Amino acid sequence: QVQLVESGGGLVQAGGSLRLSCAASGSIFRINVMGWYRQAPGKQREKVATITSGGSTDYAESTKGRFTISRDNAKKMVSLQMNSLKPEDTAVYYCMANLESIIYYRASDYWGQGTQVTVSS
Repeated sequence: QVQLVESGGGLVQAGGSLRLSCAASGSIFRINVMGWYRQAPGKQREKVATITSGGSTDYAESTKGRFTISRDNAKKMVSLQMNSLKPEDTAVYYCMANLESIIYYRASDYWGQGTQVTVSS
């Protein structure tokens, strides 16, 4: 009943920029936290950035000053502007939303399918 769909991934040269977007849809009552996570081959999934419904943000140390997360509550969307990309940013990026569905009314984490970001040197 709930889906998160990411877009905006691709191949970019080091120093370049990409903007990821994620749209949530389905039987959603309210969205609490939205965020972006990434997973590189052979590594654990890590938090990139999160944003609360009130607009409070939290970034991974490696992305501070380069990435900016934003959300549109009315549109149920979250975006990640990535600037000054580095090869170590290469990973599959996943959209996450902690939300309450209309059916269950219990907060749960939902995940998108992931979008590949590749940064060449």
